[in-house]
Amino acid sequence: MSLRVILRQTARAEFDEAGDWYEQRRQGLGARFATAVQRVFDHISVQPLMHGVVLRDIRKAIVRGFPYCVYYRVRPGSIVVLSVFHTSGDPSVWQVRS
Repeated sequence: MSLRVILRQTARAEFDEAGDWYEQRRQGLGARFATAVQRVFDHISVQPLMHGVVLRDIRKAIVRGFPYCVYYRVRPGSIVVLSVFHTSGDPSVWQVRS
């Protein structure tokens, strides 16, 4: 059984902005980024507890091939994505969203 993945507005904005940034650098790279992040969403929807807890009940899944992580919470019947975050960013940015 897979859980529904819900992106908070800020996570959606981060995802979209990163995809646009990659696409501006090289045609098709934004689509590759989106596919890589979607794979993470698909994976956590099926195996939400697979990734470790990094802060309270927030878990972190790494996006393969890109310097990004998906920070999320498992809720009854759903996954709430708090952030699609660049690994070199200041973690306090996503931590205050908890």
